[in-house]
Amino acid sequence: MQHLHEVDVHHVELLDEGLHTLNRKRVKALRKVAQSRNLKLTLHSPFADINIASPTPVLRRTILKRLEKSIYYARQLDCQLWIFHPGLKTGISYFYPGEDWKINMESVRALLKIARKHDVEIAIENVPEPHPFLMKSVQDFSRFYNELDEDIGLVVDIAHANLNNQIEEFITQFSDRIVHMHASDNDGVNDVHLGIGYGTVDWASVANVIKKEGYSSVIMLESIEHVEESLQTLRKFFA
Repeated sequence: MQHLHEVDVHHVELLDEGLHTLNRKRVKALRKVAQSRNLKLTLHSPFADINIASPTPVLRRTILKRLEKSIYYARQLDCQLWIFHPGLKTGISYFYPGEDWKINMESVRALLKIARKHDVEIAIENVPEPHPFLMKSVQDFSRFYNELDEDIGLVVDIAHANLNNQIEEFITQFSDRIVHMHASDNDGVNDVHLGIGYGTVDWASVANVIKKEGYSSVIMLESIEHVEESLQTLRKFFA
């Protein structure tokens, strides 16, 4: 956060995970920085050891409790959005066809209920190959939205969609559901968070599709290197 004065940004996404795991002290400090610099925040949920489709009830309850704490911190930080990942398949998924999908849906509904309690908007993110997530493709998300009886926004991660070769499909098919976007580049094989233009994403084409679909909300840069250059490149494409 101390380097934000070096770049012209107005939106920052925080990660409630690992060395950046939130606590009351950090939330207080982050809130102070955000207010002093007039920053708008979003919060990405924990994900390293999180599986909302866990078939073990006691683990799932613990996971949902951890995620509720993260949603609570999102409220304390006045975050515009809290973002989470779908559930994953496990070593026993093969033996219980459809059960992990059912649990995944139940957990999403539970998270929506928690979010309403804390007055926080939440959204689900598309995730990449080759990880064993239950929802990776456009077809998976179409099924999800067809079965879900509640409203929830979609975060389109352009780099993740690139690994599935479905960038345009995600943007066009879910244009009315997209509330946030993540931007980084990759080699088409690994989710390596390259700078914009340092991978295989055709950014000119992507920008044209995004503008054609009328998306006008936040595009959050997630590149690890070439950050300032990537910001300028994105601004050029979306000018």
